[in-house]
Amino acid sequence: MVVDVGQGWNLSHIDSTHSNLSAHNVQDTLLQYPAGLSRTGHTLVAVCLGFIFVLGILNNFLVLVVFAKFQCLWTPINLILLNISVSDILVCLFGTPFSFAASIHGRWMIGDPGCRWYGFANSLFGIVSLVSLSVLSYERYSHVLRCAQADVSDFRKAWLCVGASWVYSLLWTLPPLLGWSSYGPEGVGTSCSVQWHVRSASSVSYVLCLFVFCLLLPLLLMVYCYGRILLAIRGVGKVNLLAAQRREQRVLLMVLSMVAAYLLCWMPYGVVALVGAFGPGGAVTPLAGTLPAVLAKLSTVVNPVIYVFFNSQFNACFVAFIKCSPPPRAFTTHQGSRPQHRTSGSRHSHNSPVFRSALPTSPLPYSCRSPEFTSYCVAPKEGELMHDLAVHYNH
Repeated sequence: MVVDVGQGWNLSHIDSTHSNLSAHNVQDTLLQYPAGLSRTGHTLVAVCLGFIFVLGILNNFLVLVVFAKFQCLWTPINLILLNISVSDILVCLFGTPFSFAASIHGRWMIGDPGCRWYGFANSLFGIVSLVSLSVLSYERYSHVLRCAQADVSDFRKAWLCVGASWVYSLLWTLPPLLGWSSYGPEGVGTSCSVQWHVRSASSVSYVLCLFVFCLLLPLLLMVYCYGRILLAIRGVGKVNLLAAQRREQRVLLMVLSMVAAYLLCWMPYGVVALVGAFGPGGAVTPLAGTLPAVLAKLSTVVNPVIYVFFNSQFNACFVAFIKCSPPPRAFTTHQGSRPQHRTSGSRHSHNSPVFRSALPTSPLPYSCRSPEFTSYCVAPKEGELMHDLAVHYNH
């Protein structure tokens, strides 16, 4: 296959007659459609991908090493974080290098089978990451508001969540290999994905389902869970204590960072796919189809920063790892312990600010602890409407 360096796929002119593009005519597409980017444009994309590759590998590799070294991090909820890092590092290893090489040469380098594999693998790992983010938000919500007991020695539920995220992702990424839509080139021809630009009934229906069940629903679950957590902490902070206000601001920053990162990295891709599937022909230019794919890969850099490096427990272990010192005792003393029920006669630690808050409706259960948000809910005395509620954002 001989193609000039500047050539790429201009997918905005492809119509439904090319519904089998990923199956047999990638070479024809390369030769038929003019370049979508200049040599400088391809170089800029390659620089961005190189940056994402290096930082994505470095960040996620550090996460894996620190988790492996410090047993105090081996908790069920951290296993979900570990699953996110594994899926992100797999994207860096099996996706980003091929896009980088294609951008350097201005054309796809590994042929049609490689294009289908690339589209499948990156979709699989990406959806695993998205589903894991939403599962993580629900686990935090369960531990904080529903006060599900967090047994740090029971990994069965966590492993079930991890396995379910991979099975769910496979259920949505295998169909294009079996005839429901297809995988093929996208943007300027330096990456491959679902054929969202093809106007066949098969492709349009698949793109719509993928958007709803793999992008929109995880986002709505995240917004709901983190929103409820934030409202609960804000309710506790109404006593206007400085510590409560600082804690509320920290949780608000965390929640906004998580949702903003999700929207920045993934929503442009979903919107472009919908416009390509339902909008007027030519509405998505080759450049517009390429930039969202680069942003989606940026999530491999952003996820470990927001979800792990902003975690104070991980930070303490990371500093200990750099200094070659033991983990902080504050985190090792609780390793393997089961949650303790608090009673109305128990005393709060002097390190645990207690806020008096009236909760006349839907009182929280008596005891709840979370690895991410630690809450103690003390049972009220008979006839009282006042509950002692201490809410901490420890990580």
